[in-house]
Amino acid sequence: MMKRSSVATFSPKHSCHYGIRSISLPTRSHPSTVRIEEVLNKLKSWETSSSSKVETICFGLSGLVELYKCVEDLLNLSLTQQALSHHQNEKWVDELLDCPVRFLDILGETRDAIMLMKGNVGELQSALRRRKVGDLVIESHVSAYWSLRRSTRKACTKSMLLLKQIEGSFGASPPLELNHHLCAVVRVLREASLITSSIFQSLVAYLSSPIFKSKLNKWAFVSRLVQKGVLESNNQQENINELEKVDLALCRMVMVNPSKDFEAEKIQSAHKELEAVVVVMEGLENGLDCLFKHLINTRVSFLNILSP
Repeated sequence: MMKRSSVATFSPKHSCHYGIRSISLPTRSHPSTVRIEEVLNKLKSWETSSSSKVETICFGLSGLVELYKCVEDLLNLSLTQQALSHHQNEKWVDELLDCPVRFLDILGETRDAIMLMKGNVGELQSALRRRKVGDLVIESHVSAYWSLRRSTRKACTKSMLLLKQIEGSFGASPPLELNHHLCAVVRVLREASLITSSIFQSLVAYLSSPIFKSKLNKWAFVSRLVQKGVLESNNQQENINELEKVDLALCRMVMVNPSKDFEAEKIQSAHKELEAVVVVMEGLENGLDCLFKHLINTRVSFLNILSP
């Protein structure tokens, strides 16, 4: 019987339209925030900008890099620095200061999970090159892979909850007497945090993809695949992502079959899907590495403004 892990309470198959909330501040663009607003508008359409889930996430991460470059430029303006420095220790300012730190924590944990996944997949690939299907060493590596998938899902559940908390953290309202420039700064910084949370949610949802696992006879396994539709359309598996494709390839590989030709085919299929996952993990890792630097710079810029 094939089972799907029930650790997480969400699924990447659901639409990831998390929704960017509107901020109750003046909406007329200020010259100093026009560029950020252009990037924000582009990011708000990121969910429909690509046909592939992974491509969409990578587009979102690259967009966030561009966004935080603009945030750095905005925070380095003397006009912004003077305005924010007059409101040190106010709750709404602390909320803005806290967001980059919370995103950095989640980014670091997510990047660590991706690196672990890459290492685990590499070990599994090496085992497949050296051994035959049915070898206990291969089964051990397959079990280790599924164990890592389970632990990743648990970590992603925690990250998702933290991201939801960030979305609801903007409780304090800035004073009504703020000048037009500072109102515009607060609005775009809050919107930047909300779109960052949305893209991160999509990323952790992808990494927590449901786990496919086969334990009993192959006919029960095939029956479940037919129900999901992955054996249709010339076996294109168009409705599952790269992680789920690896699960299915490994399930097929560990099923007992006396045919030597089928054994070689299963190993080749598993190699192909594992290589695809490596490419995906490297793309996500590169995107997070670039974003990490700019979140650090944003945090430092805030501290330079607000430090006594």
